[in-house]
Amino acid sequence: MPLKKLTNKDLEEINGASASASVSEEDFKDFTKPKIKKKRGRKKKENYVDPKIFSDQIVQFYEDEILSEELGKAISDIATRLGFAPNFINYTYKEEMIGDATEKMFKALWNKKFTPEKGNAFSYYTKIAFNAFCNRIKKEKRSREAILGYQSEVYETLIHSGNMPDDQLDDCDTEATYDN
Repeated sequence: MPLKKLTNKDLEEINGASASASVSEEDFKDFTKPKIKKKRGRKKKENYVDPKIFSDQIVQFYEDEILSEELGKAISDIATRLGFAPNFINYTYKEEMIGDATEKMFKALWNKKFTPEKGNAFSYYTKIAFNAFCNRIKKEKRSREAILGYQSEVYETLIHSGNMPDDQLDDCDTEATYDN
């Protein structure tokens, strides 16, 4: 059966509508226009540590040698927020990394390692924290490799000497022996 073209009369019968409800070109204009996506304005994030205020606090500390609570919190925030960076987020020893970074930054502060005339204090202390994180990762890796080396060495000597504990020997046996 061939398909026939629907007319306005056919549409009236199908929809039960009058002839004035027919579809015109003007109705399609809204559908044919390209839609422009509205750009969402990103909310500007406030800095968790304002670099200018941080630099001023460090200069003040160098003059008075009195550690303000804001300066201590800023140093702690730098280490904590760096711990949430994608390259450090999934380590199980992240707390140790944060602790090492905080310790190194306070040590640099007490020893007055930063020169305010040379650069940005925030980037300087963030770099100290970053290096402390990397050093902790290296330390943990060396420790893990030493433990694995020791375990494999002990396992090999136990297998070759035949002095493996009974519970581990049961796991190794594949054939069952039965006494009849």
